[in-house]
Amino acid sequence: MEYFLTDEQKEMRDIARRIAVEKMAPLSEKYDEEGTFPWDIVEVMRQSDLFAVLIPEEYGGISGKVVDLAIVTEELCAVDMGISLAFGVTGLGMYPISIAGSEEQKKKYLGQIATGERLAAFGLTEANAGSDAGGIETTARKDGDKYILNGTKQWISNGGEAEIYTIFAMTDKSKGPRGCSCFIVEKDTPGFSFGKKENKMGIRANSTRELVFEDCVIPAENLIGREGTGFITAMKVFDKSRPMVGAQAVGVARGAFEYAAKYANQRIQFGKPISSFQGVQFMLADMGTQIEAARALVRNTALMIDSGARNYAKESAMCKYFASDVAMQVTTDAVQICGGYGYMKEYPVEKMMRDAKILQIYEGTNQIQRGIVANAILKEY
Repeated sequence: MEYFLTDEQKEMRDIARRIAVEKMAPLSEKYDEEGTFPWDIVEVMRQSDLFAVLIPEEYGGISGKVVDLAIVTEELCAVDMGISLAFGVTGLGMYPISIAGSEEQKKKYLGQIATGERLAAFGLTEANAGSDAGGIETTARKDGDKYILNGTKQWISNGGEAEIYTIFAMTDKSKGPRGCSCFIVEKDTPGFSFGKKENKMGIRANSTRELVFEDCVIPAENLIGREGTGFITAMKVFDKSRPMVGAQAVGVARGAFEYAAKYANQRIQFGKPISSFQGVQFMLADMGTQIEAARALVRNTALMIDSGARNYAKESAMCKYFASDVAMQVTTDAVQICGGYGYMKEYPVEKMMRDAKILQIYEGTNQIQRGIVANAILKEY
C-alpha cells in the first residue's frame, strides 16, 4: 500500500516511524509496567508537529485527511499502541468539533489541538451506556445562557490528562436518543473532576478514568450543533474514527509479525532455524497475508471518506472489526512462534497481545460492527 503515497505522506510516515523507534521503543516496557501517561513522548510529538496531521490547514493543521491519520497511526502502533493513544484519542475527541462544531468553536479549539498545546478526549461511555449509546444518563440542563451537567462517564481514554472533552449528555430524556446533545467541557471547569484511574490489562500507558460532573456549569456556546443532535454526531464520529482503530490494529499486528519473523530466523531448534519448519512458515504466511488485507481495507475506507463519500458506515465497520480480529490473531500467533520467550514480559509480543484485545471492544464491539454491516447489506438487496 506504499505505491500511492505522496512525498508529504512519506514524510509524515517517516517522522512517525522515527518517533516510534527512537523515542517510544526504549520506554515501552517502563510505561507499561508503571501505567504512567507518556508526557515526554507527547512533547516529542508536539515538537515534530505530529498533532497537526489531525487538523485541516484552515484551522492551523497540515492535513485532517483520514488516510494520513491511518498512515501515522500504523507507524506509532507498530511499536507501542498504548503510548500512541495520546495521539489517536485526541483525534477522536476532536472529531465532534470538526464534524458538527460552529466556525467559532473550530477556530477556538482545533488550532490548540493542532499544535499539541491541548489534548482532547471523547466522553460517551457510561456504566449503562456502552454499546447502547442511547442509554446515556448524564444530563445537561439549560439555565439561561448556561448548561448544568450532572453524571459520570466511565472508561474515558486520555481521562484526566486531556484538557478538551467532548461530552454527550441528555438535554431531554423523554426523547430517548433524540434528546442527546454534545458539549465541549474544559478540564478546569468547576464541578468537573476525575474518578479512579483504571488498572488495565493492556494499553497501560494511556490514562483511562471516570469523568464526574457535579453541577458543572458551562457556557451555552459550548453546545456542539443543536440540542438533540448529539447521538447523530456520535454516530458520524464513529463512522469516521473506526478506520483509525483499524489502523491501530494493522500497526500492532505488523509490529508483532515483524518481531516473530525475525525471531523465527534466529531461533535454532533441531539444528536449524524454526523458520525452516513448514508449520511456522504457514503461520507467518497467514499473518502476513492478513495484515496486507487489513491494511488495504483500512486505507481504502480512509480514501473513500476523504473523497467525500456520503455514506461509509458499512465500510467503516468492516475495517474496524476485520482489522482488530486480525490483530488479535496475529499477536496471539506471534506469542506462539516465540514460545516461552513470547510469554515473558521482557519481550514485546506479550504486551502487543494484551494491547490488541481492546481493539475488539472499544468504539463499538466487533459484534456490534457485524450487526451494522449485516443491516447495511440487507438494505442493499
